[in-house]
Amino acid sequence: MKTTGAALGLLAAAPLLLAAPVLLVASSAAEASCTSTSSVDTAAVAGQVERLLAGGKAAKVRVEGLPDPAEQIPNAERIVATGISLGVPARGQVIAIAVALQESGLRNLAYGDRDSVGLFQQRPSQGWGTAEEIRNPVHAATRFYEALRKVDGWESLSLTQAAQAVQRSALPDAYAKWEDLALALRTALAHVLDPGGDTGPASLATGDGCVADEAQFGPIPAGTVPKGYTIPKDAPVAVRTAIRWAQGQLGTPYQWGGSCTLAHGPDPMGRCDCSSLMQQSYAAAGLHLSRTTYTQVKEGKAVSVGRLEPGDLLFTEGSAAAPEHVGMYIGSGLIIHAPHTGDVVRITTLDAWRGDILAARRVV
Repeated sequence: MKTTGAALGLLAAAPLLLAAPVLLVASSAAEASCTSTSSVDTAAVAGQVERLLAGGKAAKVRVEGLPDPAEQIPNAERIVATGISLGVPARGQVIAIAVALQESGLRNLAYGDRDSVGLFQQRPSQGWGTAEEIRNPVHAATRFYEALRKVDGWESLSLTQAAQAVQRSALPDAYAKWEDLALALRTALAHVLDPGGDTGPASLATGDGCVADEAQFGPIPAGTVPKGYTIPKDAPVAVRTAIRWAQGQLGTPYQWGGSCTLAHGPDPMGRCDCSSLMQQSYAAAGLHLSRTTYTQVKEGKAVSVGRLEPGDLLFTEGSAAAPEHVGMYIGSGLIIHAPHTGDVVRITTLDAWRGDILAARRVV
């Protein structure tokens, strides 16, 4: 990576005073077709980050959620710079910032629960290093990233799941509330530290830059295609065929154990359950998938929820190793699936699933 040396140099600077402007360039395609669900004004955060790093008076810097940005933003910068130097993907850097926000408020604390110290509240007694080492932000971030990379399939886990796999917190659901702010901070800092790298917000959204919700499409009646949705033209032929076939089953009743070979027919066992819908959709495209969620989750390759492309399979319920439900991402922030007994094959939003996704697999 061409900017690794620069990032490493920044790790040694304290305080870090950078004059480079922070420019946020949103994807026009994403803006045209998607509605942002972030509760944080990314551009405003970028402006405040730029002001502080350019040597502006700390007293005039205001970032909602950061009561002491003069201390917190340089700590976030060290976390991002360490991630860049180690080649950690953008998503991993966001997870690290969110964890530090929850554990220490992005402060390099000399105290904590029992022997916990530092940005991530790591404990010497649990092998994270000496107290002195842990209070070195570069050491602490490095150890966090090393632990994260050891989590099988971390790229396809939700932020909460990935963070908890490393931290083993008594409050695992507390990390998610920091995701928007962590994303805004990482985006702003990456423009300074790694301007030629993965810096845009869309790089952390889905592969097509979209996160849909009912504000974009309106309520989606069961068994219907949302008005304005079209099958992505740039998706592989097999994916377009699979999506089209799955749409042909919209409105048909769910049947646990059903083969999905004659969903519109009179025999209930010809109808679809979640995994047979995926299997037969791809069978129509000439691709073989196994029959159950337990085996489908092992097919293809793992992908990050932040890097979804049309045709990817998303798994929920149960565990990442043995999920009990599956749906197909069809682009524009939408998922098609066969939900459960008493419901019908339908389209829902990725946003509705986001906190529950256990794994994502790309089979094309």
